[in-house]
Amino acid sequence: APGEPAPENPTINHLTVDLVIFSTGVRPHDALADAATPAPLDKAPRGGILTDRLCRTNDPDISAVGECAAVDGVCYGLVAPGYTTAEIVADRITGREPTSFEDPDMSTKLKLLGVDVASFGDAHGTTEGARPLTVNDPFAGTYGKIVMDTDGKTLLGGVLVGDANAYAMLRPMVGAELTNPMAFITPSAGDDAAAGAGVAALPDAAQICSCNNVTKKDVRDAIGDGACSVADLKTCTRAGTSCGSCVGLLGQLLDAEGIEQSKALCEHFSQSRAELFQCAAATVIRDFPRFIKRFGTGHGCEICKPTMASIFATLNTGHHVLDDGHAALQDTNDRFLANIQRNGSYSVVPRMPGGQVTAEQLIVVGEIARDFDLYTKVTGAQRIDMFGARVEQLPAIWRRLVDAGMESGQAYGKSLRAVKSCVGTDWCRYGQQDSVKMAVDLELRYRGLRSPHKLKMGVSGCARECAEARGKDVGVIATEHGWNLYVGGNGGATPRHAELLAGDLDEPTLIRYIDRFIAFYVRTADRLQRTAAWVEETEGGLDHIREVVCEDSLGIGDDLEQFIARHVDDYTDEWKAVLDDPEKLRRFVSFVNAPGSPDPTVQFQKQDGRTVPLPMPGLRSAV
Repeated sequence: APGEPAPENPTINHLTVDLVIFSTGVRPHDALADAATPAPLDKAPRGGILTDRLCRTNDPDISAVGECAAVDGVCYGLVAPGYTTAEIVADRITGREPTSFEDPDMSTKLKLLGVDVASFGDAHGTTEGARPLTVNDPFAGTYGKIVMDTDGKTLLGGVLVGDANAYAMLRPMVGAELTNPMAFITPSAGDDAAAGAGVAALPDAAQICSCNNVTKKDVRDAIGDGACSVADLKTCTRAGTSCGSCVGLLGQLLDAEGIEQSKALCEHFSQSRAELFQCAAATVIRDFPRFIKRFGTGHGCEICKPTMASIFATLNTGHHVLDDGHAALQDTNDRFLANIQRNGSYSVVPRMPGGQVTAEQLIVVGEIARDFDLYTKVTGAQRIDMFGARVEQLPAIWRRLVDAGMESGQAYGKSLRAVKSCVGTDWCRYGQQDSVKMAVDLELRYRGLRSPHKLKMGVSGCARECAEARGKDVGVIATEHGWNLYVGGNGGATPRHAELLAGDLDEPTLIRYIDRFIAFYVRTADRLQRTAAWVEETEGGLDHIREVVCEDSLGIGDDLEQFIARHVDDYTDEWKAVLDDPEKLRRFVSFVNAPGSPDPTVQFQKQDGRTVPLPMPGLRSAV
């Protein structure tokens, strides 16, 4: 600062500046170009493997696609141009006539450390006669610029920072006339402006999904061919399957086409799962025949019965899932508290909180696997899975595990599976917080909580992310000042990274926010909806969820916390409860009229030194 002496440390340079600029982007990995034989590949002046517009390098046998390719010298750090280059090369390789690469739409919406940023069209106003309209609100932390033509009627492009709600509507309107453009960049008015303009005003050529080059006409054609939900449109057109920013527009297009999107759980209930959850919570009815008689029709099906069984279990903390006639409602796995395998045998997964297990417990697991001739495998969730148990063997296996201090790992239920952890500050020289203790605490807190779908969590002790927490429904990453909380990630057919909900939290605040997030999800998600899809399809998205969880915008924070607290207080191990109840034990037989006889159709064979099952025709797992 002016007037203060310079610091004595000569290795540190202090500069007095008025502005600090952080420049971020994509740097292509092009080292392979130098190693190519018989001659190195040409590179662009600013990096990247140089190609022509058919993605050919200077070697006729080598092509380059994606972010390492510099098409005519330009590297594009977006997914849509990467897809285009891949399609061009695929066409050439398969003998089809390729389409030459065209300069792509560089519109994009990003979230950088919790700040929404979007740009579209001629964002910098390079078109001759372009005129910008700008609103800068330092109090709300938002900035908006819309670039119009000389007459102020046609939209050319724009930039949104802090509040990018209007992006989904503005981007496809580039080149169209825009009435009242200032409404789109006035703070907190983006949603109203978009609603006023309406997706119906977009021309058929308007690009709804820039990632996969899907136009409004493509979406309308898919609706005309029978697509009647956002999920159908994503499958038919690929719109909304990359960055997800256009998902809201897909719903609006369905509404504009007069397609009523049903929320019915199944043919027996016209209500959604969230509505049925509220019905069950308000009426205290836990008997399925009484419940369907009051709120539905018929006798139920394989969709509504397990769904209601899960809801009853979530609300009836302290009651076993096989109590009160609920056994017949459960999925196959829940009926026997184990995962059925392809040959009719079952797997057993004991809980190992945070991946921790004692030497004595490991010995017991090994002895069980040896005595019952089970195939063992360490899972990706840091547990040991034992495969090949017959149904009548399950209680005997559970007894030995329970006696060793282990319990059900809930691998069979739509509930918390596991909390993955690195070794944390106890052993790792990079650890910043005790990730092992946190993982154990979280797993013991949420174990057994029935939910719309399975839940996975991860806790990493530093930014090196050894527990892969951002691939989980709830991810916790240690920082120098506390914990960062990420939500809505998962693997599966469409992997999705979790997004930052809140940062640098102390431990009590972290657990309070996770309590609220999980309780809010359990109460409002659809059947078999993972947190990733729930966050994406919740009106207002992650911003709304953050308001509910962190700011208590709905005033239900205490209720959500009490919901989890009741579960924690009432938790009982489902395996031990069966062992303590002779009536429940009677279920675990292959044949009710010959309880001591094993199922002869369960067969095994040796393959590459492993014991593997012979599949039973037509049997599918109910995982």
